[in-house]
Amino acid sequence: MSTSGKPMLFIPPLAPFALPSEGAVTLGRSSSCELRLHDVDTSRRHAEIVCASSGCRIRDLASTNGTFVNGERIQERDLEPGDRIQVGANTLTFCRVESAVSGGGGAFSAGDDKTVLAERPVPSEAFRGDLSEIPPFAVLQIMEMGRKTGVLKIEADTNPGSLWLRYGNPIHAETKGQVGFDAAMRLVCAKRGRFSFEPTQQTPEATIEATVTELLLEAARQLDEGRL
Repeated sequence: MSTSGKPMLFIPPLAPFALPSEGAVTLGRSSSCELRLHDVDTSRRHAEIVCASSGCRIRDLASTNGTFVNGERIQERDLEPGDRIQVGANTLTFCRVESAVSGGGGAFSAGDDKTVLAERPVPSEAFRGDLSEIPPFAVLQIMEMGRKTGVLKIEADTNPGSLWLRYGNPIHAETKGQVGFDAAMRLVCAKRGRFSFEPTQQTPEATIEATVTELLLEAARQLDEGRL
């Protein structure tokens, strides 16, 4: 089990939720839950994630519709980077982000309507990793909250390319045969390969007029429709 880096949950379009290095977080509809999820398929106290020096472990709290990890219904299970957790209608991705990227482990809190960031992860230098452990949408959310300017290179098994950001906003993307918004959506959906982010103030002319959240929502819609 990998225990390097700060444990985090990514739930786009909500902001990332940082898990404690030591302690428990309850997921559910109840206002008493640290991570509140509002859909009707989620139980009031649906699941719990417990983190310790040995790693993070999720367990179902006798929920009505069950808790799933990578498509398998579980009662209790250790979490690995890249695991996809299904809680009601919500898909959460468990990642570990190195402290140099996550900005020193600030706390996050769950508000009534969305997850609110208390401290922003701010990459100060180049940032790279494996797409199976930190998917492209998570990388983009980190860049957005850090208001970073630079180029994100996706070395995917299929359709590799680059996406430029200015102050955290996507402005241009290129893949083989595509440019602009369509290219960006292809890169967001990459599942296997590696990524690297290089800070630079030299950015191309803008071909994208959308926020990271708008980009992720449209990519999710097209995936649901089988268009990506």
